[in-house]
Amino acid sequence: MAANGAEKRNSACCEDSQAKKPDTGILNVPSWLEENKNLFHPPVCNKVMNNGWLKIMFVGGPNQRKDYHIECGEELFYMFKGSMVLKIMECGTEPKDVVINEGEVFCLPSRIPHSPQRNADTIGLVIERHRIPEEDDCLRYYVEDGSGDVLYQEMFHLQNLEKDLPPIINRFFASEAHKTGKPVDGPYEDVIDLRKDRVMEPFSLTDFLKEKKEEIQENGTLNVFEGADNKVVAYGNVTKTLVGWETWLWQWEGESQLCLPSTSKMTLKAGDSYLVPAETQFTIHGKEDSLLLSFQQVVQPYEKQPPM
Repeated sequence: MAANGAEKRNSACCEDSQAKKPDTGILNVPSWLEENKNLFHPPVCNKVMNNGWLKIMFVGGPNQRKDYHIECGEELFYMFKGSMVLKIMECGTEPKDVVINEGEVFCLPSRIPHSPQRNADTIGLVIERHRIPEEDDCLRYYVEDGSGDVLYQEMFHLQNLEKDLPPIINRFFASEAHKTGKPVDGPYEDVIDLRKDRVMEPFSLTDFLKEKKEEIQENGTLNVFEGADNKVVAYGNVTKTLVGWETWLWQWEGESQLCLPSTSKMTLKAGDSYLVPAETQFTIHGKEDSLLLSFQQVVQPYEKQPPM
């Protein structure tokens, strides 16, 4: 993206070379979901599509939980099928239910306690980023009296969500705090500086792109939104060469051509996705009526993606 790497207009997409090999990294999202549909039900309920800098996962249900997660980065939610409720503590202490309906997108700012609640027969996309060494997450439980008091919490450095959370959850259920419903080690101080501002309202990504389609085609690009971490851009009938942070491309409508230095020209069709590694120059060429979404998550004030 322009904010995080070189960008320029080109008159044509990159040329193929006989030395370049075809790339097999294209994943069609609907087909991938169908292939993994058995994993979106208990006891698994989720499947990770990418576990690099960008943590791209699809999550099913039902999954009702009482723990709250706090992290130093943003999380992006998109409901592919059905709706969900994201319970949060807004402004640090105010309980709020954020309802994200099918087709809607929501960006959760960093340092907000949140607890996803998912129903059966739903699928949602979640994108978050890798943690740098100096960042710790927090798993927290609240006293169930509406006071906002912390019942139990632990800090940890997240490396693998599926492996790191269960031991903490097990320790909570074995604790005196869980048995009595009262903080044993508290009162807890906020070990993470919680945000004190209001969150955005979810909005329909489908409706937004329909409303802005003419503008996207006319100008070539449009920022869908830009948070502190999240950079989501829509590209239309335009050719651009980009380089920067790890980037996930999702062809929303139509077709685009994608060119990387080491591979032959690829065609992204509606529903296709492709993950571009960090610091890799790539060229996208959107055909007529193309809508291509680009997702990045950065860490301020880094200009380049830190090594993992």
